[in-house]
Amino acid sequence: MCDSCGCGHSHPHFHSAGSDHTPPVPATRTVEVRTSALAVNQRYADENRGWFRAKGLHVFNLLSSPGSGKTALLEKTLPRLPHSAAMVGDLQTQRDAERLRNSGAQALQITTGATCHLDAHMVAHALERLNTDGVNILFIENVGNLVCPASYDLGEAKRIVLLSVTEGEDKPLKYPVIFQKADLVLLTKMDLAAAVEFNREAAVAHLRAVAPNAAVLDVSSKTGEGMEAWLAWLESSAAGA
Repeated sequence: MCDSCGCGHSHPHFHSAGSDHTPPVPATRTVEVRTSALAVNQRYADENRGWFRAKGLHVFNLLSSPGSGKTALLEKTLPRLPHSAAMVGDLQTQRDAERLRNSGAQALQITTGATCHLDAHMVAHALERLNTDGVNILFIENVGNLVCPASYDLGEAKRIVLLSVTEGEDKPLKYPVIFQKADLVLLTKMDLAAAVEFNREAAVAHLRAVAPNAAVLDVSSKTGEGMEAWLAWLESSAAGA
């Protein structure tokens, strides 16, 4: 694990050359830590997926950069889906889970410390605290990050990536992996699109270049724009799971 960022990935470290008297460096071998970690994660993800199916839970993994509006969207969504619950991942605090509980829904916080993503083992532990009575939809709000969360299957049925108009149109080109694995991309904060001169046509073109099959919806948690289409997509996805 990298001591500087705690992301669980190995990074190269460089040191200045020593003097002529520096002893020879013994032969070393590279260990693919990340590959091993993902293999372990996949085993937990498969176990989670089986548990979800046994409980009749349709699980949606929400991913995005920080501040794209995941929690605000869930605040508006959960009351409209009375048989839903949420898990929220953040490095610190219970703030987002508290916000969602204020909307009347069951919401569990997963605090990751220095880890920049949720993994399937964290989710498995949180499931021990989940009351599944009457719940058929579970949202997992991942840690805000466009890089690491893309690699970790949590056992979800569908992946939803949020792209806010305030981030600009080129994020799918800069961070293609997270968009390539999306079943749905939500263009959020559409009420600000004109103010920030968001070019929707360019954003969708960039998205199509890396994720040609992902569905795309425009939403605004503030004005309610696109909420009916969003809810219809969720219900259709859950019914078809």
